[in-house]
Amino acid sequence: MMNGTDRIKSCYVGPEISPEQFISEHYFFYMGKGSITGYDGHQAYHMKTGEYCIIRKNHLARYKKMPEGGTIEKVVIVLDELFLRDFQKNHEVNLHNSSIPDKAFLSLKETDLIPNYIQSLMPYYEGHGEIDEAFSKIKREELLLILLKTNPDLSDILFDFGTPEKIDLKAFMNQNYAFNVNLERFAYLTGRSLSAFKRDFKKIFNETPGRWLVKKRLQQAYFLITEKMEKPSEIYLDLGFEDFSHFSYAFKKRFGHPPTQLLKSVQHVD
Repeated sequence: MMNGTDRIKSCYVGPEISPEQFISEHYFFYMGKGSITGYDGHQAYHMKTGEYCIIRKNHLARYKKMPEGGTIEKVVIVLDELFLRDFQKNHEVNLHNSSIPDKAFLSLKETDLIPNYIQSLMPYYEGHGEIDEAFSKIKREELLLILLKTNPDLSDILFDFGTPEKIDLKAFMNQNYAFNVNLERFAYLTGRSLSAFKRDFKKIFNETPGRWLVKKRLQQAYFLITEKMEKPSEIYLDLGFEDFSHFSYAFKKRFGHPPTQLLKSVQHVD
């Protein structure tokens, strides 16, 4: 949690990106100061000052910020499909048919070119976290040329403009139920229309997606409170609930008492 003395400085290059946990466009992430822990449904990824990665589109991801001296500084450069298609028209792009792990956070090879590039951005910022529009495309192209030179296999990911293929819905939902995205996103990521997603979901889980998601998240909350002694106020966001009051109400409705009371009773027994 951030307190009143914490400061977050974010520099963006490219179009605005959605704050939701569904990654709609690829983007380059540079940790200028502080650290983060990212999670994509499979594993946690830790990044500290000076480290960087690609966060992939058509994935679910979230991260927690950990300030350094009360400050977080990050640079986010969006590599959206429109920009990538335009880049492909003007530059030779070689595909390698490489086998790259299907994860949201992609580590990149270390090179002095990246920190030097980040420093080159600083004169163009106008004091409000966004680069001068006149230089945005040029600086994004510069970054992409660096990335493709130092990480050639990235072309197979960045220039794949296909949509997600149909996958195992049961395995996917059991892995990703805690992400706070709507059913349309879940359907898209499993390669289905919304109607097909609901139909297949009912066949597999014998329940509607909405009810199943709430039940699954509450079961995990109960486990974390009783077995791990986790504080309800620190877990509800990571379990896909938008606010604590909704979480507490749903928890009490299912288990007969609010999560804070359950934690107190468990601590008393211990």
